[in-house]
Amino acid sequence: MDIFEKLKVEQGDLGQHAHLPKDYFMFPKLEGELAPRMQFNGKEVLTWSLNNYLGLGNHPEVRKADADAAAEWGLAYPMGARMMSGNSVYHIELEEKLAEFIDKESVMLLNYGYQGVLSIIDAVVDRKDVIVYDAESHACIVDGVRLHMGKRFVFPHNNIENLEKQLQRAEKIVAETGGGILVITEGVFGMSGNMGKLREIAALKERYEFRLLVDDAHGFGTMGETGAGTGEELGVQDDIDIYFSTFAKSMASIGAFVGGNKQVIDYMRYTVRSQIFAKTLPMPLVIGAIKRLELLQTQPELKGNLWKVVNALQSGLREHGFDLGTTKSPVTPVLFKGGLGEAGNMAMDLRENYNIFCSMVIYPVVPKDVIMLRLIPTAVHTLEDVHETIEAFAAVKEKLDAGTYKREEIIAITK
Repeated sequence: MDIFEKLKVEQGDLGQHAHLPKDYFMFPKLEGELAPRMQFNGKEVLTWSLNNYLGLGNHPEVRKADADAAAEWGLAYPMGARMMSGNSVYHIELEEKLAEFIDKESVMLLNYGYQGVLSIIDAVVDRKDVIVYDAESHACIVDGVRLHMGKRFVFPHNNIENLEKQLQRAEKIVAETGGGILVITEGVFGMSGNMGKLREIAALKERYEFRLLVDDAHGFGTMGETGAGTGEELGVQDDIDIYFSTFAKSMASIGAFVGGNKQVIDYMRYTVRSQIFAKTLPMPLVIGAIKRLELLQTQPELKGNLWKVVNALQSGLREHGFDLGTTKSPVTPVLFKGGLGEAGNMAMDLRENYNIFCSMVIYPVVPKDVIMLRLIPTAVHTLEDVHETIEAFAAVKEKLDAGTYKREEIIAITK
């Protein structure tokens, strides 16, 4: 078969939904100023789909720092990969400030989160090593593990008893190969919103020899007393050997970083392929990140406002009988029973008739009979936004229970 013919037949898990209304469910366009209320499909909607946790994306000081840096440096400087010709005093300054903030000896900047995690895994382990990872890990972790040439074992989400069994299996293998063990999990899981059991995993270090890599993309800036992440929240930051986060969530930008022991991070500088073979982060993104980190540290009211909205939204939804699963973070999944048609009709009803825009999550991310509407609260939402959203969700839940959305085709439902 011609390889392009195969692509036409096998669309993939997400591609099978490509027939849904274009630019509506897949690749929707939110337009206007980055804010809780934006334009979608020609009308204003209250949006809960932006990972702009601290509201920094449109913060006036951030906008000014970004604009000033772009005017002074442009987007090309510095040219080349960091190792060759792409370094600067600002790149070094950002790394040093991040290292101090997350209480690690050293930090290395990454261009993107996904490629960064993939390459970190590739750099740290070889065919003699064993990876043990949480079943609900983000795609960047799963894809990195797939590239691993050695053994890999997965444990059911947050199942510490099973993790211990996998560690025992791993120990037998590395005893023969002379390798080591890397355990990978997340600080905050982006779909369920619950936290990785970092305390329990750290406690296993007393009985097993392994290193711990934590992807804290959703925890950095939102969790912990200072916002330094889930490790700080749970009091186990020192037990995290490799700490990763991205600028794409609380920092509302592009880029990422990895922190840990200085010797290990120095090793990564020469081995993380997504960095040594890619152009460095442009200066405006680096200077903008320095400003974002400064605001994260000096304006604790940003995280305070975020959690005020989170607590109001989650407690209000639960009081109305909604199932939010096991979330312990700002990530707010609202779970319903139903199929793809019901999910599409309910999401369209929310957007067209209640002016609420949130992400619809369907199979294969969740089981076939589950609908997830995922809400991402931010520091710039208001309690009025929360009240309006809870009322809208209560209304569509009544329709779902009454069978209003049970249609094969996806159509707009009028009030």
